[in-house]
Amino acid sequence: MTMKNYLKFNDLAPDLDVLDSEGQAIQLSSLWQAGPLVLAFTRHFGCPQCKEMMDELYQAQPQLAGKGLNLAIVTQGTPEQAKAFCAERAPGATCLADAERAVYRAYGLERGSAWQTLLAPNIWKSNRRLKREKGFSPEAPPQGQDAFVMSGTFVIGPDGRIRLPYYYEDIADHPPLDLLLHGLMGMDWGKPLEGAITPNE
Repeated sequence: MTMKNYLKFNDLAPDLDVLDSEGQAIQLSSLWQAGPLVLAFTRHFGCPQCKEMMDELYQAQPQLAGKGLNLAIVTQGTPEQAKAFCAERAPGATCLADAERAVYRAYGLERGSAWQTLLAPNIWKSNRRLKREKGFSPEAPPQGQDAFVMSGTFVIGPDGRIRLPYYYEDIADHPPLDLLLHGLMGMDWGKPLEGAITPNE
């Protein structure tokens, strides 16, 4: 990916139709209009780092809700695949199916390089740790899912603007929970962005 494809702070978030895990079409804006939204994109379902990310987001849901943040997870799966994957890894989360990866492309999440997806030392260290700690090993992606597509996480305000764009350096590069909760300066994700950006008092 090149930087010109990336969404930036305060850009309007792409608003597309996407399927939920029941196969019903919803508009992305309906999710952030209900309140600030963490929109997290997984890679393929055989990715151990994605399983870890899903587990972390699931465990963090009470803290996210405490900050007024809703959570939606975008997958490469069909609705049936997304429903099964999320039931295992993040039950109760809003799970979306983007098998054609149109939403991925709109958010600048294209195919990563071999370094970003396979060869970076950070990935090898992560694979060893996840195998040791959780029994996760890299697996082939289900049919139709692309092992090279990158993850990303975005916080979107109720005004539909990107509050936080997080693009992974490599597939093991998860955003810290504190960054999702507070941003760089303790921002209130629900407030409109007007004037200078200053830390919360």
